[in-house]
Amino acid sequence: MTRKTYRGPLVDVSFNGTMCRHAGECVRGMPEVFDAGAGPWINPEVASTADTADRLREAVSRCPSGALAMVEHPED
Repeated sequence: MTRKTYRGPLVDVSFNGTMCRHAGECVRGMPEVFDAGAGPWINPEVASTADTADRLREAVSRCPSGALAMVEHPED
């Protein structure tokens, strides 16, 4: 599986389902962005402030498999 990218206002989050080990760190870390029952299950639109982008960065960094990656948009 290739990475799928979910776009947000400040950051994009990409996910590689082949690498995912379903540890749930993302859902526990920021359930308002990562919701396995929703479609799409990743919603970086929520990270619309510097504070929420920081929280998202922390949640992505806790992914033990490396299935999640985050790309920050350049500042204008």
